[in-house]
Amino acid sequence: MKPILDVQNLTMRFGGLTALDNLDLDVNEGEIVALIGPNGAGKTTFFNCITGIYKPTGGDILVHGSRKESVRLNGLKPNQVTEKGLARTFQNIRLFPNMTVLENVMMGRHCRTRSGILGAVFRGQATVREEQKVVEDSYEILKKINLARYVDELAMNLPYGAQRRLEIARAMATEPFLLLLDEPAAGMNPQETADLDELIVWIRDTEKISILLIEHDMKLVMSLSDRIFVMDYGKKIAQGTPEEIRCNPVVIKAYLGEEMDA
Repeated sequence: MKPILDVQNLTMRFGGLTALDNLDLDVNEGEIVALIGPNGAGKTTFFNCITGIYKPTGGDILVHGSRKESVRLNGLKPNQVTEKGLARTFQNIRLFPNMTVLENVMMGRHCRTRSGILGAVFRGQATVREEQKVVEDSYEILKKINLARYVDELAMNLPYGAQRRLEIARAMATEPFLLLLDEPAAGMNPQETADLDELIVWIRDTEKISILLIEHDMKLVMSLSDRIFVMDYGKKIAQGTPEEIRCNPVVIKAYLGEEMDA
């Protein structure tokens, strides 16, 4: 079976700086895969290449989605990548702060409607019916991830952990088969992190969405991941199961041996 994401020899240069150097990575259906490495290793640059924010200098980004056809993502815009079944969150929360929780999720849902966001503004009869379905579907997502009680709250008024969950909910609303999470536990307290652990596993097991995440919380990474890829200075230096990575001397050296014992 082909991986749902297959990245081959991905290279990204900014002038004379090589941010990604012939990087290979794959994600199989039903997996939770972590991408780790010291600050500045190139992890977010990797996500930006996959999701169309950056156009890679070289290499291939292939997805094999629900229709089982192979699609090359190189050169696609972010909205086109979303249409192909990939969604992401960001290291710094990017909600619409002055919109309600429900409206934030609806913004994600509109990428799967015929009318889109503009159609929701210029409302015809068919659009009204479609918009009602968007409301219903968005509310169901909020119920699933325990945010329904905030449905009419402005996003900026939510507790920090709930804002993180809302960003995940909005990404889920696009109906992805692969969800990319960029440091989802950043800034969370231990209880919020434990709740996030349960949420990510639930998304994989119940919603059948595979996960690729960047994360610095090594306890969370070791708990969640089926496989781990390790980067340093734009290169992949190791890959394997959590136990293999924990004992890998190259990885221990990159992390100075401290965080790997978490």
